[in-house]
Amino acid sequence: MSAIHDRLKEAMKDAMRAKQKERLSTIRLALSAIKQVEVDTRETLDDAAILAILDKLVKQRRDSIKQYEDAGRQELADIEKAEIEVLQDFLPAPLTDEEVSALIEDAVNKTGAESMKDMGKVMGLLKPQLQGRADMGAVSGKIKARLS
Repeated sequence: MSAIHDRLKEAMKDAMRAKQKERLSTIRLALSAIKQVEVDTRETLDDAAILAILDKLVKQRRDSIKQYEDAGRQELADIEKAEIEVLQDFLPAPLTDEEVSALIEDAVNKTGAESMKDMGKVMGLLKPQLQGRADMGAVSGKIKARLS
């Protein structure tokens, strides 16, 4: 079993003891998403796969926040923001813009990328390093700017 999965289970127990309903609900949601993928693929997930799932859950919540705010439903957006805070407790520390730019530059040099045709190579090299630590949409934009 992965270290992140163990941390999630311990956090669930702690939230139960402390009677933190919102935190408990979010942790159970994450564990449920992990379990669903494990059942679908019939294999135990490692930390990288769990990070990808948690990152996806955070992204879904960000999209929901934007939609709720556009619809004038601030109370629902606040719930989503609280869920993001809980999920981010289990993700690695986010990278700064300078760190992301340095990784992009390094990946461009390693792959020999010269144009937009080479973007897939650069993204393929960066994705494992940045998963859960940076917004991949923003990284994609930076790579496009660099290769243009």
